[in-house]
Amino acid sequence: MIPVLATALTVVALVAALWSLVLVVTDRPVTLATKPTLGLAAVVVLLEVGLLAQAVAGVVNLVSADRGDLHVATFVGYLVATVAVLPVGAFWALGDRSRWGAGVLAVACLSVPVMILRLNQVWAAHG
Repeated sequence: MIPVLATALTVVALVAALWSLVLVVTDRPVTLATKPTLGLAAVVVLLEVGLLAQAVAGVVNLVSADRGDLHVATFVGYLVATVAVLPVGAFWALGDRSRWGAGVLAVACLSVPVMILRLNQVWAAHG
């Protein structure tokens, strides 16, 4: 794991979640037609690219490091889940034209820091 990348991804995910919550409070759906939601989409894409980089780095570290007692299935499962949860939440948010589409995206963005924290715990516990 790359600690600086994990911290940066956590901050970006929290910013995107806050942005989504502002859309929920102001009763705006997530569309790609307005500047605020287009900016949110750009942040979500940036976050997803970072998560893909983290997943690649995690797999490379897993293959190259000697982590004999690391539960590989758990670690890889969290890597896959962090990459998969954001696109699912984003597509759901785009499909739901109510204010709660942004709520779904907020939940997806808030789940990313939790899974990153868990990834770091699993990695550090077996180091």
